[in-house]
Amino acid sequence: MEGMFQLSGLVDSSNPEVTLNEVIHLAVSMKPGLSENLFVQSFRDIQKLYAGTYPGYQACNTYYHDFRHTMMVLLAMARLMHGATLQGVRFSELEINLGLISALMHDTGYIQSVDDLRGTGAKYTLIHTQRSIQFIENYFAGNPYFDGHLKNFRDIVSCTEFNTMIDDQEFESENIAMLGKMMGTADLLGQMADRLYLEKLLLLYDEFTEGGVPGFDSEIDLFRKTVSFYKKTKSRFENEYGNVSRFMIDHFRDRWNIDENVYKGYIEKNINYLKFVLKSSQKNITDILRRNAVSLQ
Repeated sequence: MEGMFQLSGLVDSSNPEVTLNEVIHLAVSMKPGLSENLFVQSFRDIQKLYAGTYPGYQACNTYYHDFRHTMMVLLAMARLMHGATLQGVRFSELEINLGLISALMHDTGYIQSVDDLRGTGAKYTLIHTQRSIQFIENYFAGNPYFDGHLKNFRDIVSCTEFNTMIDDQEFESENIAMLGKMMGTADLLGQMADRLYLEKLLLLYDEFTEGGVPGFDSEIDLFRKTVSFYKKTKSRFENEYGNVSRFMIDHFRDRWNIDENVYKGYIEKNINYLKFVLKSSQKNITDILRRNAVSLQ
C-alpha cells in the first residue's frame, strides 16, 4: 500500500492548486467542453473564506474541519463522479457543478462571521450542515445559473448528516439522489482515509467538546467508538448510500491504472492500527497522537 498506491502520491490534496487542477481535469473528462469558470470562481471564494479574506467572515478556526478536509472531500467527490461516468452515468454540466460545489461548500457552516467573537466555529457542530446550506443559498442567491435548483444543494449536502434518512428524502431526479449519496460517501472516505486521520481525532474531540456533541467522555472514548463507528459506516456505504463507493475502482483503474479502491485500503489500515494500539497501550496512543497533532494546528 505504501509508495505507489499512496493517495497523497497520486494527488496531494493538501495542496489546493494541485487539487483544483485534478478536479477540473476529472470534470472535463466527464463532460468534454464543460465550462470551468463557475466552479473556479466558487473555489477561489471558498479559499478566501477559509483564509479569512472573504468579506464578512473570520478565518477558519476549526482544525479538524479545515480547508485541507474540504480538499480531501472535494477530491473524493470528483473521483466518485468520474468513476460513475465511466460506468455509464451521464451527468449534465449543471449536475457536475451541483455535485462539486456541494463538496466544496459542505462545511462552510463552521466559519464564523466577523462579529461572532465567542468561541470557535466548533460551537456550531450540531447545526453546521444547516448553516452550510444557508451559506450556499446566500452565495448563489440571484444567480441565474442555479435558478430553481438551490433545493438540490440542500438535498445533496444534507446527506452528510449521519441522522439523515436518505431513503425518505425526495430528490429531484435519480442523478441528484446519486450525487447526495456520493456526497455522504465522499465526506467519510476523504477524512477516514487520511494518513493523519488518527492524529486529527484529537482535534475532532476538541470540536465535539465545544459543540456539545453527546456520547464521548474522553479522547480514548472517541478512539474506541471510532472502531464501532467504522462498522456502522461500512453498513451505510453499502446500504443507505447505495454502494456508490464502488465507483472508486473505476476511477483508479482509468486514471491511475490501479485496480482497487485505494480509499478502502487506507481506511482499513487506519482502523486496524487504531485497534492494535488500543489493545496494547491506551495511554501511549493518546500521548503519541497528541505530540503528532501539534503540527496540524
